[in-house]
Amino acid sequence: MNRFKSVAIAALVVAPFAAQAEPTGDADAGEQNFRQCASCHGIVTPDGTVIQRLAPTGPNLWGVVGRQAGSYEGYARFSASMIAAGEEHGIVWDEANFVAYLEDQSGFLREVTGDSRARSNMNHRLRGSAEDLYAYLAQFAEEAEE
Repeated sequence: MNRFKSVAIAALVVAPFAAQAEPTGDADAGEQNFRQCASCHGIVTPDGTVIQRLAPTGPNLWGVVGRQAGSYEGYARFSASMIAAGEEHGIVWDEANFVAYLEDQSGFLREVTGDSRARSNMNHRLRGSAEDLYAYLAQFAEEAEE
C-alpha cells in the first residue's frame, strides 16, 4: 500500500476525532509560510474581516480545516477531481490529508479518487512545513469560533 492510500485510509478512520486533535505544527511559522499561499489564497471571516488579503485565484481558506474538499461555497474553479475527492470519497481537510495534499496535489487526488487522470488546479510545492501551515489555518477553523 503506498503512502497516499495509507494517509487517506488513516484520515477516514480518524476523521470523527479530527476536530479534537491539536495541530502538530507551529502556527507562528505557518503564518510566515502563508506568504507562499497569499498570491492565490486569502483568509477572510464570514463577516468580512480580512486576516490575509483575499486573492482572486484560489478559495478563501477561512474554515478550511474540517471542511470537505472542493466544497467552498461560491468558488467555482475547483477541479472535478477535487470535488470528487470531497463528495464521492469523503475527504475532509484534517492534518493528515492537508499535509499529503500539499506534498503532491495531483498525486493525492489520483490516490484518493482512484483516477489516474485526476488533477489539481493547484501546483505549488510548499517550501517549509505543511504541518506549520495547517496549525496556522487551524486557528481559523469554523469550530474554533464556537
